[in-house]
Amino acid sequence: MDDDPDLDLVDALEANAAVTCVVGAGGKKSTLYELAGRLERAVVTATVRIPIFDRQVAAVRVTQDPVDLLERADGGEVDGAADGLEWPLGLVPAQEREDRYLGYEPDIVDRIAAASSVDHVLVKADGARTRLLKAPNEREPQLPAAAETVLAIASVDAVGRPLDDEAVHRPERVAAVTGRDLGDPIRPDDVAAVLTSPDGGLKDVPPDATYVPVLNMVDDADDRAVAREVATRILERSADVEAAAHGRIPRVVLTSMIADEPLVDVLE
Repeated sequence: MDDDPDLDLVDALEANAAVTCVVGAGGKKSTLYELAGRLERAVVTATVRIPIFDRQVAAVRVTQDPVDLLERADGGEVDGAADGLEWPLGLVPAQEREDRYLGYEPDIVDRIAAASSVDHVLVKADGARTRLLKAPNEREPQLPAAAETVLAIASVDAVGRPLDDEAVHRPERVAAVTGRDLGDPIRPDDVAAVLTSPDGGLKDVPPDATYVPVLNMVDDADDRAVAREVATRILERSADVEAAAHGRIPRVVLTSMIADEPLVDVLE
């Protein structure tokens, strides 16, 4: 589907859902903010810590009771725009430090999604400490029950780097998923293994949710060649009837979130 003028980022990511969660590493936050600007009445929130993002949305409200805030806005009791809220809206329970907010419990996100004033909820559902690739620990991801789409992100810049904690969050877990040793160079197949593993990107994804692997930082022709190789390996695993990912992956999306138009390619 190269250079298709009809391609749209929201459609490609199947993010026109009530609740879209992002997991992985190498572009979660930038993906959330890009989608927020393209969706009507979208809330950006998290079930884990999230860096301050006031400049990426119209407003951030810090509240322990976001459902009450949304309900009062419906009744015109909240100062702000005509409907009492500014969109896209950030909702968080507290500011933990100068540089980051805390996230809500997943059941609170479910309640936010059920509010009549909200059309879309975009959720950061795990952390990666700015690394390029990750596998979750036993407490991750923190997915709300209402998750309809889960985007698992990895950066193509991970390929060729050593499997260590400079490029990888929890490298020992990535090593366990891929069967590689710490310090080994990361291969395209290793990224594909992480994004198709029930101990990687697929961990705890609801069986009825749409799951889309996203390869980010595809910023030039060389990146695109690497990303297409990773995507091909992902789709091969999804086609394998004996693989855990069999039938779970409708497409792989390539993005460059630093570009004016972030959607680079879609492979199916």
